[in-house]
Amino acid sequence: MTASLKYLLARVFVVSSFPLIAVAAQSQDLDVIVRGGSVLDGSGSAAVKTDVGIKGDRIVFVGPSKGHKAKRVIDATGLVVTPGFIDPHTHTAEDLSNPMYSRNDAYLMQGVTTVVTGNDGSSPTDVGATLARWKRQGIGTNAALFIGQGTVRSEVMAMSDAKPTPEQMEKMKSLVETAMSEGAIGLSTGLYYAPGSYSSTEEVIELAKIAARHGGLYDTHMRDESSYNIGLLGSVRETIRIGRETQMPVMISHIKALGADVWGQSSDVIALIDAARKDGVKVTASQYPYTASGTSVTASLVPRWAEVGGHNALLKNMTDPSVHAHLVEEMTLNLKRRGGPEALLMTSAKDKSIVGKTLETIAAERKVSPIDAAIQIVLAGGSDVASFNMKEADIEAFMRQPWVMTCSDGSEGHPRKFGTFPRKLREYVYQRHVISLEFAVRSSTSLTAETLGLKERGLLKPGYFADVLVFDPKTFNERATYQSPRVLATGVRYLTVNGVLVINNGALTTALAGRPLKH
Repeated sequence: MTASLKYLLARVFVVSSFPLIAVAAQSQDLDVIVRGGSVLDGSGSAAVKTDVGIKGDRIVFVGPSKGHKAKRVIDATGLVVTPGFIDPHTHTAEDLSNPMYSRNDAYLMQGVTTVVTGNDGSSPTDVGATLARWKRQGIGTNAALFIGQGTVRSEVMAMSDAKPTPEQMEKMKSLVETAMSEGAIGLSTGLYYAPGSYSSTEEVIELAKIAARHGGLYDTHMRDESSYNIGLLGSVRETIRIGRETQMPVMISHIKALGADVWGQSSDVIALIDAARKDGVKVTASQYPYTASGTSVTASLVPRWAEVGGHNALLKNMTDPSVHAHLVEEMTLNLKRRGGPEALLMTSAKDKSIVGKTLETIAAERKVSPIDAAIQIVLAGGSDVASFNMKEADIEAFMRQPWVMTCSDGSEGHPRKFGTFPRKLREYVYQRHVISLEFAVRSSTSLTAETLGLKERGLLKPGYFADVLVFDPKTFNERATYQSPRVLATGVRYLTVNGVLVINNGALTTALAGRPLKH
């Protein structure tokens, strides 16, 4: 047989096989078909009324389902179908490690199928053991983990504000190396908080380089989002420098202009980041859609020098007459940055009598100054606070940027843990038209997956993992408030995690379908 005849016969065989392959694909039994919904694939493209097919843990097709059979057909008429949302900044490590909370209800009911934790420089020390526990125990959402620079530093240096010795630096590098080898997706910092705040930029860069060698991401709660030390713009420049010198992508967590001193600086921040991105530095940011941040009385008001040496040293400084005047002076300035005592709402405290009250109210009830009231609260065990310190104009300016993704920074006592994702759509898409629906969905799915390096997630695309959200645009909304922050969101009709239904007709199932995601 001649070569030309062999080629001709091969062409005939291939062409004639196409109908057989198509028939085989159409006749295969699927697990789920989501039919007739308004499908947003997560890329930023406009919605298309079509179907999504799922088999096992994967999406098989996005398109007409005629000829396909499935064990379960979901009628999505009038509903919106998107990739499951991905939250790049949560504080869920403890919840996921506790069988009572590991289903992660607060996030599933927002349509979130993947969470990232270990942010703000604080993480479990043993990344490998934590991921193994999640796999063994079962978790409701997928979950990835950063190694926290503050955790690493405190492991080696406790709460010292000293410059690390060469030996201490090597120990910290070794801890980051081990964590990255065990599956951490990158290095997080909380340079605003102790002990991260005691670290120089150069120290952070040396640790970040270890994560960079593994292809990791640098995630940061910046040194200053206000005017506490180097300022908002100085902190953005520091973050860009870290990205440039380590040659790694950097993500600014919960980007904001915090306090009257920096209100309106969002345009300057955006200009700095756009210029850096144009220069080749991979800078992104995350954001939650609230005017109040979530922090603590200590973190918001007490100067970092008072925390050197740890908790016992902090308590001593709170009552030491020799530093009292200096302490009060700095706390007074910090309270002004936060918008005054009326802007600090107690959300979670050992002393339950103060929860739900502002610092202003507590001070008035006790007939003391707001600073004295704050010192009393710290001495009594402290309190988390909602700190009302942002302007809508800055929030909207950041939200419109194509490099800003959605995050909750979910913490106890703040409604963002239970309401971030539906709030963003309800408030900024449907009601105020700040951004489009397709833009909002991209910022909550594919942009996040790409930034975090989560392969085959974040898009409705054949071959991708079947993390699929179906929600009712009329009822998708937050219900959590500052007074009742633990109320679950509404409007998610169906949700699959790795192809398994975890919300069925609006109700949570018992499935623990999430997976630990290693870098």
